[in-house]
Amino acid sequence: MVISNLNIKLIEDRLGFINEAIARLKRLSLYSEVEFLKDDNPAIAESYLRRSLEAIFDIGRHIIAKTAGKGIVEYKEIAKVLGDKKITTRDCSNSLILMAGYRNRLIHFYHKVEDKELYTILKENLTDFERFVKEIRDFIIALKK
Repeated sequence: MVISNLNIKLIEDRLGFINEAIARLKRLSLYSEVEFLKDDNPAIAESYLRRSLEAIFDIGRHIIAKTAGKGIVEYKEIAKVLGDKKITTRDCSNSLILMAGYRNRLIHFYHKVEDKELYTILKENLTDFERFVKEIRDFIIALKK
């Protein structure tokens, strides 16, 4: 696997952003559903989810381009190739495929995204983001050996 042009700093910066977003989303997940649905909490959650998903797929696109020599722009394909190349586990790759679909929903079908579904994601799916961060960190550590 060629790694000469892999920008570790870029990846670590994006991972840092994702971790910060996860921390903020976890704080929102502590609210009751009624509390969450008040004020701008759903909009805040949506923004952090969307930007975290963009960071995830930016990282994936960069790693694939620099290690596999492929320029992939389709989000589900990025997720699949990360698993195929064993950059992430197959379980993580499968979760990323679902996340790519949700990213597309947030971007293209934003008018159909409901506040309650955002709350459900905060309660049930933040571990998928954490697993991605851990697996990419493990990948970087393995490359440095």
